[in-house]
Amino acid sequence: MKNGADTLRVACLGAGYFAQFHYDAWRRSSRVHLVGACDSDRDKAKATGLTAFGELDCMLKMAKPDLLDIITPPQTHRAAICQAIDHGVKTIICQKPFCTSFEEAQTVTEIAEAAGVTVVVHENFRFQPWYRTIRQALDTDLIGDVLQLTFRLRTGDGQGPEAYLDRQPYFQDMPKLLIHETGVHWIDTFRYLFGEPSAVYADLRKLNPVIKGEDAGYFIFDYDNGVRALFDGNRLLDHAAENCRTTLGEALVEGTRGTLSLAGDGSVHLRHFGDLEATTLLAARSWTGFGGDCVKNLIDHVICGVLDGAPLENEARDYLRVIAIERAIYESDSTGRKIREFGHA
Repeated sequence: MKNGADTLRVACLGAGYFAQFHYDAWRRSSRVHLVGACDSDRDKAKATGLTAFGELDCMLKMAKPDLLDIITPPQTHRAAICQAIDHGVKTIICQKPFCTSFEEAQTVTEIAEAAGVTVVVHENFRFQPWYRTIRQALDTDLIGDVLQLTFRLRTGDGQGPEAYLDRQPYFQDMPKLLIHETGVHWIDTFRYLFGEPSAVYADLRKLNPVIKGEDAGYFIFDYDNGVRALFDGNRLLDHAAENCRTTLGEALVEGTRGTLSLAGDGSVHLRHFGDLEATTLLAARSWTGFGGDCVKNLIDHVICGVLDGAPLENEARDYLRVIAIERAIYESDSTGRKIREFGHA
């Protein structure tokens, strides 16, 4: 299916909190026909306004989608992907975290590849406009030789006994939170900006006693070319932004000829080495959807890949590397040492 005049028949599995951003994004594409929504709570599926199903098998049989968008927790991924493959679906988008373990994700990837099915992991932060702008600035050598990247995650939603209960209450019970649920976005984003790290060191901790997992800490990527990338996360603290969920924090990319800065409003600025003033590369605006409309940006990327044959980012095989690095981060934290081997992703 590589014809610009074609449209995709898309069905969605899941109608929870974050699924709203998926449905909105699909509806804003002129190249898509939404053919069904499925959720174990059929009332939630009905609330999408689409043909509603309570069982995936039934939706796949009746709606006959070209593409299945999986917007459900990791423990559902393997079965859903295998069902879609059995029903002839050729393209699948699957939310992160992808499957329940590296081993399961690898098995699912191999099953899909054997069936000739494309699986794209819905890791959308690399599709946020500020990171696309930063990547363009790096590609055009605006700041010279890059030496350091720092991202400070400051979501401001992790304090007290009511932390996360208003939006995603399951956060309180996750045994791994900061990295597995949130920091993984920057594992992928750092890879998008700089490629594969050669080593990682991590130091994680739990500050809020009402949650099970870690909610603060950092990891550092080493690169063979001398670049270092630091993720410094703390969910109890905030940053200067009207909405801390726009960027979730602030970033600096520092090079020998200048510095790129990402502010909490999504704007990106360039300050040349030795200057006091900065110029704006990407202005703040009222972004549609979530995180600079990154859900829509990813979905449009997949649509172009399927209908026009454009190359795809974050296919399952490539995303195994993200899971392997995440595993290395937790290993580093538990052993107190730098990890240089990330497995056989």
